[in-house]
Amino acid sequence: MLEIINFVLGPVATNVFMIASTAEREAVVVDPAWDGHLIAVEAQKRSWKISQIWITHAHFDHIAGTTALLQKTDPIPTVALHSADLPLWQKQGGASFFGVRIEPIPDPGVILSDGQILGLGDEKFEVRHAPGHTPGHVIFYCTAEKLVFCGDVIFQNGIGRTDLPGGSFPQLLNSIQTQILSLPDDTRLLSGHGPETTVGEERRNNLFLFI
Repeated sequence: MLEIINFVLGPVATNVFMIASTAEREAVVVDPAWDGHLIAVEAQKRSWKISQIWITHAHFDHIAGTTALLQKTDPIPTVALHSADLPLWQKQGGASFFGVRIEPIPDPGVILSDGQILGLGDEKFEVRHAPGHTPGHVIFYCTAEKLVFCGDVIFQNGIGRTDLPGGSFPQLLNSIQTQILSLPDDTRLLSGHGPETTVGEERRNNLFLFI
């Protein structure tokens, strides 16, 4: 059984998700956006061991809490990122472009690829490459739980921006069609910003998809 804790952290209210396999008391953090120490404290309160950090994409508002989280977690979790976002990661997620400074982050220890399977307890998550917002954006799909951590690919009645370096509007729309709308309508979408939605809700109501 999975338990999900949602934090809203940082200057642009980024959703951070901590997913735990309650039987094993093992946890994964998706996109430690800010205040990594707060995430670590919450895990300690629940006696959860954070073993992995999964990054949907390397914009600064999704990675700025990584260093603090690594420093506050023992043993140190592995960090997973798609290779196409490594250049952005190494530029601190473009933080300087927005006048923001974040702590230097060690390079990830796990390089993600499309179709790769990640495990948390008995649950399996499929890595789906979904570029357009950034070149190496990925989503994490758990078939058994009908659940997707979709970063900034799609939001409730919105889609990710494509005007930043490495963005592509046609590529993003293709990613949404192939990687999101190909899933069952009752699949939950937990986005990088804003409230939870479903594939069916966005298929019916997201005006950006009718362009």
